[in-house]
Amino acid sequence: MLVCTSERTEQLKIWKKIAQDGEERRRKEGLCPEERGDMEKEGQNMMRAHPVPSTSKFPLSFWEATLASTVALLFALGLLAVYITMPDSDYSFLKLPRTLQDLQLLRDNLESYTSDYTAQVLVGYCVVYIFMQTFMIPGTVFMSLLAGALFGVFKGVALVVFTATAGASSCYFLSKMIGRPILSSLWPEKLKFFQRQVAKRRKGLLNYMLFLRLTPTLPNTFINFASPIVDVPYHIFFLATVIGLIPAAYVTVKAGLTLGELQSLGDLYDFNSIATLFLIGVVSVTPTLMSKNES
Repeated sequence: MLVCTSERTEQLKIWKKIAQDGEERRRKEGLCPEERGDMEKEGQNMMRAHPVPSTSKFPLSFWEATLASTVALLFALGLLAVYITMPDSDYSFLKLPRTLQDLQLLRDNLESYTSDYTAQVLVGYCVVYIFMQTFMIPGTVFMSLLAGALFGVFKGVALVVFTATAGASSCYFLSKMIGRPILSSLWPEKLKFFQRQVAKRRKGLLNYMLFLRLTPTLPNTFINFASPIVDVPYHIFFLATVIGLIPAAYVTVKAGLTLGELQSLGDLYDFNSIATLFLIGVVSVTPTLMSKNES
């Protein structure tokens, strides 16, 4: 875990003071072996209370890094299997879209494959989307637009909700094993805020998680990664994800039908769309607020 230099220096001073105090008392008082043993136990207890932090700047241990690498390798093997079953062609257009122009180029090339190689396109899409969600790679909004452009509204929404939920779940369980040191290093204050809010809303946690999914209070990637660390039960996390992602997925997938008319990502959400999503979020959290006032 990353630890700032001042904190490490302060804790090293505490250790040094413990050792110096012990030596001083032994010299002055001539302690017997039994008393000396008691002092050593006391010093050990103090050291446990003020442990010296690791000097390593990498937040994961060797085994944690190995686990994350193994998960990434499995995703890579899935994509390789899709690639092997596709016909020989120029696939230089296959890359994660970062702009609307990249997305339009990807859509134009994939349309010819979607009808003849539907299964491969679907599997490849799912693997990429879940991989991006698992490792918090930005750009899933482009993948949601692509689902609308390739598969239409209803199939696109179903596909986006499925892959987003699967990716969020994958991120949840991966974080449960290796996430705490990363979160404590990168977003300590945001993690403390989320932990306080979850602790205060235990009785209406599902409503609160729905509110977070429907509004931009916290980024979805952070919610996926932090939920197991702050003890959000998986069944609540799962339900809030499935239900809470549907409105935004519908708006984004529907926009994918008119991909050529979009000038920027800002065109995705007009005032009515944003107001509707916010209103749904407020309605979802209202029962929690009412029960809190009654108590």
